[in-house]
Amino acid sequence: MKHALPLLTALALSVPSLALAHPHIFAEARLEVIAGDDGNIQELRNVWRFDEVFSSSVLLDFDANTDLKLDEKELAELGEVMRTSLADFDYFTTVTADGKSEKVQKPDVIHVSYDQNQVMVFFAVKPEKTLPLKGKLTFGIYDRSMYTAIDFPTDEDLVAQGKAAEACKREVVRPDPDEIIAENSATLTDAFFNDPTGTDMSKLFATRLELTC
Repeated sequence: MKHALPLLTALALSVPSLALAHPHIFAEARLEVIAGDDGNIQELRNVWRFDEVFSSSVLLDFDANTDLKLDEKELAELGEVMRTSLADFDYFTTVTADGKSEKVQKPDVIHVSYDQNQVMVFFAVKPEKTLPLKGKLTFGIYDRSMYTAIDFPTDEDLVAQGKAAEACKREVVRPDPDEIIAENSATLTDAFFNDPTGTDMSKLFATRLELTC
């Protein structure tokens, strides 16, 4: 999988019979939206902890010296593979400002650790252009193909930090899948649920942080 990891969903995609629109890789996440003193979004800090099944497959693929652990060099290689392969998917990051999608920059580095048989990933991304804390902003982490399920265990795992953010109303939105399907039955077709590349409409199902400033 080391060479077949253009995205983290490669594990599921490697078996054609599993190419269905439901998750096969699971991760718990924390997202910190950092506001600068200038009133703009400075960066988004991510922590992802992957499930043991996916983590064990990563161990097998990147444990070059077969000592059943990932040393500093092996972890750095894994981080660079992720940094490169997730670029086309915006690092599973979605940001909107008053409904308009905003891009993020490629992170300088993705740090990886292997702790208690689980891969943990740490990295920060910055908005591609200046993003002021004005109007309604939303921030989420999701895989539009829905092969990777990214969960925020508590609402406190989605936070906004910085003095400029204190003036904003914060809300964590956790959509109900049944309600989303019922409300969008005309557009959520069989093609949507079976498209392995995913669609932008999958963000309807994603947990997100909303800031109203």
